[in-house]
Amino acid sequence: MASEDDSEKTEQPTDKRLRDAFERGQVASSKEVNTWLILLTATIILAVLGPSMARSVMDVLTPFVAQPHAIPTDGLFLRDFFVGIVKALAVAAVVAAAMLVAAAVAGGTLQHGPLLTADPITPKLSKISPRQGFKRLFSTRSLVEFGKGLLKILIVGSIAGLVLWPQFDDLDHYVSMAPVDLLDELQRLSLLLLVTVVAVMAVIAVLDFIYQKYEHTKQLRMSKQEIKDEFKQAEGDPMVKGRLRQIRLERARRRMMQSVPEADVVITNPTHYAVALKYDDKTMDAPTLVAKGADRVAERIREIATENGIAIVENPPLCRALFAGVEIDQQVPVEHYQAVAEIISYVWRLRGRLPQRKPRTAPAAG
Repeated sequence: MASEDDSEKTEQPTDKRLRDAFERGQVASSKEVNTWLILLTATIILAVLGPSMARSVMDVLTPFVAQPHAIPTDGLFLRDFFVGIVKALAVAAVVAAAMLVAAAVAGGTLQHGPLLTADPITPKLSKISPRQGFKRLFSTRSLVEFGKGLLKILIVGSIAGLVLWPQFDDLDHYVSMAPVDLLDELQRLSLLLLVTVVAVMAVIAVLDFIYQKYEHTKQLRMSKQEIKDEFKQAEGDPMVKGRLRQIRLERARRRMMQSVPEADVVITNPTHYAVALKYDDKTMDAPTLVAKGADRVAERIREIATENGIAIVENPPLCRALFAGVEIDQQVPVEHYQAVAEIISYVWRLRGRLPQRKPRTAPAAG
């Protein structure tokens, strides 16, 4: 079943999936890049600080080689001797250690940016499960990493051997060298070896980084269903959104229907559209549309109007114009004042109601 699931994951990971993985500390990271940076830093340290460190050590150790018979053997001298060695090496050692730590930190930062998360070290049962540990130990990824390690050792060791092999002919000369010359020769050979290894590791680091990026993307691949589910979570389930919209419309329609009994008149198309108007000459400047609807809703508006004794007037042109141009709780626009005023005045006369002031009519042209 797992293989079927993996075979279905054919889509590239979305930005959200990549972002979530980053927040969990799941990033593409090559250990070879870190190793290469550390080796490069060590090479720089050896080239820059190596001579001064060697001179300091040589200055301390020279009396033991040049005049060993004149060296005191009391405890005070030995104490001062070791203190001198520590002082000679302390500054260079601290600087070298700081540079190596900075290189180790920079390795990850250069690959995936700053990353601060406790998720990778959070206790999980799967991390202490013997079964899960056995699976990780003999997983395809672990076998690939093991093979890469052996291949790296073989390549680096072979190239380092080829570089150093010609130097073995000079081993007999090193025995007769002065200490100063011997230190210089050792530094030269060390730099030669480190530069060679750094050059080889640079190629390995680039190839491994590309591989790690590929594996990281492959692990985060998604199925089409996962992409759909993620879109639903981000945008909202269309079915849920549709249901909520339907509920809002139903509630608004109920509130609208509750306003129909308070209307003064319902104007119809006569069957397809209906609008309900209300006018209070004491509080309103113009009649207000309190309900409107088409087809089944229009029929229900007419039914409520009939049940509550609200006058129903047929005027198809005015009804369609009000339905299309006026929203619920909006006042009738100026261009319809005259027609609406005549209808409301007619309804009021039928009820024997005389307004204190008529609805405003449109201002005369000119």
